[in-house]
Amino acid sequence: MLQAGIVGLPNVGKSTLFNALTAQETALAANYPFATIEPNVGVVAVPDERLEPLAKVVKTDVIVPATVEFVDIAGLVRGASKGEGLGNQFLANIRETDAVIQVVRCFEDENIIHVEGSVHPVRDIETIQIELALADLASAEKRRDKATRAAKAGDKDAKIELELLDKIQPKLEEGLPARSADLSDDERAIVKGWFFLTTKPTIYAANVDEETLADPGANAHVQTVTAHGAAEKAEVVVICAKLEAELVALDPAERSEYLKDLGLASSGVDKMIKSAYKMLGLMSFLTAGEKEVRAWTIPVGTKAPKAAGTIHTDIERGFIRAEIISYHDLITCGSRKAASEKGLARLEGKEYVMQDGDVVDFRFNV
Repeated sequence: MLQAGIVGLPNVGKSTLFNALTAQETALAANYPFATIEPNVGVVAVPDERLEPLAKVVKTDVIVPATVEFVDIAGLVRGASKGEGLGNQFLANIRETDAVIQVVRCFEDENIIHVEGSVHPVRDIETIQIELALADLASAEKRRDKATRAAKAGDKDAKIELELLDKIQPKLEEGLPARSADLSDDERAIVKGWFFLTTKPTIYAANVDEETLADPGANAHVQTVTAHGAAEKAEVVVICAKLEAELVALDPAERSEYLKDLGLASSGVDKMIKSAYKMLGLMSFLTAGEKEVRAWTIPVGTKAPKAAGTIHTDIERGFIRAEIISYHDLITCGSRKAASEKGLARLEGKEYVMQDGDVVDFRFNV
């Protein structure tokens, strides 16, 4: 399962957000640096408004949502790339994740210590960015030494690697992420295999106080994070981790009413989970029957046989066709039979690329 790592400086709300995301309280939230030492891991259901209506159509009470995995990683401080604080562990843990959610403190509270002595979101973002870039720079220099020797021996792949390093290293030397380099899709695919920390897609979670939720744009800290995210082409999600952690204790109806009183249509946690799912390059196809309605996770661009394999390898091996009805068509028609009678069900073969929200019945023979 792909993982999104939750990172940030100490005391910015990482563990509180993790607790809210996973609807549990396993992550130690405390007002001192390094409250999190070992990474906490949680498997989280992806909110999907399509599942309940679909369950009503096929008359089942069993709903199984897609899931995504979040990892709460120890707080980072200046010098992490040189092993300061829990730097070595932080870097090792983040290297194992597929995407990054950086929690940025955007609230003032004199009772909660800030490791740098003041609230300054862009400085905090840059602190982590520089440390990750320095760690990647050390890796890039090692790659360059090895590639240089191989290129002299006539290795063509090594020459391509050196050309890519020529584009990436100047960015890292400026303290910028490797993902900011101007690379083609093919070049990015090569660099992805280098496991650089700063190539990972990133979401900035602007952690605010409850009062800010009504009008996040009026918060100067949120404004600076939003501008920084726009410059990087990174998504920014505004969230009140403290409030979200408290909402976990309420039942769904009470939670919905409380959010309504705050003028919010949905939970910040729901937005965060959906954003992380999308950022990881994932989507869901759906199966629906009397036994259950289920969302199945696949990478965007997956073809029908491989999607069938997420259900069972035998279905992929014996794949014949996929009978597909779009979610919208099925809900509008009220039944699979009615959708078929209107010509809205179609048979797709091995080259069909799955679309988000496809309701599928795979035909196979083993």
